[in-house]
Amino acid sequence: MARQASAWRWSIAAWLALIALGLSWELMLAPLRPGGSWLALKVVPLLLPLPAMLRGSAYAMQVALFIVLLSVLEGSARLFEPAPVAWLAAMQCALAIGFFVAAMDYLRPMKIAVKLRTQSSWAASKS
Repeated sequence: MARQASAWRWSIAAWLALIALGLSWELMLAPLRPGGSWLALKVVPLLLPLPAMLRGSAYAMQVALFIVLLSVLEGSARLFEPAPVAWLAAMQCALAIGFFVAAMDYLRPMKIAVKLRTQSSWAASKS
């Protein structure tokens, strides 16, 4: 149980860091246009599951696993741009993969419990 709680904390920290990185990247650090760009709206999909994730919702965490793949794709595509953007893209990829691993670790006990319940109810229905 402590491992699952730790995985939840790490996944939330990585998710919040992805939001902060996305905003700071496009508004201050290396915006597409001087003064910031509308590309900062890329964090909106990251904000949608956040309230439910903070409550520990397994469903929201599963949705977030799909959303975070967009961050991996963007980071991978922008990894080969000039210096400041490449570093930010590498950070984005690292945070997204870190979130993915932590979220999977958080969800694993729940998935095992569901599988065991399903197997036991299936076995009970057969007898």
